[in-house]
Amino acid sequence: MKHFRIALLAYPGCMGLQLFGVADILAIGADLARAPIPVEVQWISLHGRRVLLSGGTALEAVKPTGKYDVLIVPGFGLSRPVDWQLKLGSRAKEIEFIRHAFAKGTRVASACVGAFLLAEAGLLDGRKAVTSWLFAGELARRYPAIVVQPEALLVEDSAVITTGAVSAANDLAIFLVKRLYGTEAALATARVTLLPEQRNSQAPYVDTNVAAQSLAGFSQGLIEWFNQRLSVPYSLETVAAAFHTSPSTLMRRVRKETGQTPLALLHGARVEKARQLLRNTTWNMPRIAEAVGYADASSLSRLFTRLTGQTPMRYRRP
Repeated sequence: MKHFRIALLAYPGCMGLQLFGVADILAIGADLARAPIPVEVQWISLHGRRVLLSGGTALEAVKPTGKYDVLIVPGFGLSRPVDWQLKLGSRAKEIEFIRHAFAKGTRVASACVGAFLLAEAGLLDGRKAVTSWLFAGELARRYPAIVVQPEALLVEDSAVITTGAVSAANDLAIFLVKRLYGTEAALATARVTLLPEQRNSQAPYVDTNVAAQSLAGFSQGLIEWFNQRLSVPYSLETVAAAFHTSPSTLMRRVRKETGQTPLALLHGARVEKARQLLRNTTWNMPRIAEAVGYADASSLSRLFTRLTGQTPMRYRRP
């Protein structure tokens, strides 16, 4: 009978929630499945036995040995503005280990901003990938060869899996339970742990105003400019003229910084304002639609549902 090995890569400053959560959910899944497959889960480290995690907790880990079937790379704690060069430069050992493990045939999965370590290792070039919605634009800007899917929750492309923001590590664990033990075991594990049985998108959690604070100055300024003119009809030529550039340069610069188009940024700003109005007023949808620049409520409702994963009425419901 095959012995399945999963390694959780612990390193200084990584997020303990993702290490502990994945390990615990996998253990619960094995118990519920009455698993006939022996699964070994290890916390491994390249920095000795004792690793200090982002929240200050010390973790006892082991040196990696042999080949693993899956290597899971957690995200790291950070505060904005992020010095990405410093953060990623300090993880050279981990990046090389990830690259080497993948070359040996190990499937690699990341949680949250752990995707940046996979990107540095070259695993995401030419692949679809996701990270925390807050830093999806930065991932797209730093690594233009990656097809970033900012609203996705979990993306599997060949032998590489990336997931969204912090708690998406739990979705990764449920995904692995399903792969190891089957759909029924995954559903049972989700129910026992009070986790959603299936989440497909980060969109309901995106706050475009918070996201804008992490963008490069040009795109951040563009979103702020849009926020002052949400009800004004969109014209690429008008926007370009306001920023003293050509339409093609505007498109190229915004795409490079965010992975999106200027119009997509405007849609995000309008939906964020609609969310605020749904939360804080009793306005009906036609009035909200007019306030954020749409001729009819149905157009706003369709866009709102696509970007947030909820209808406006479901979002407003307590």
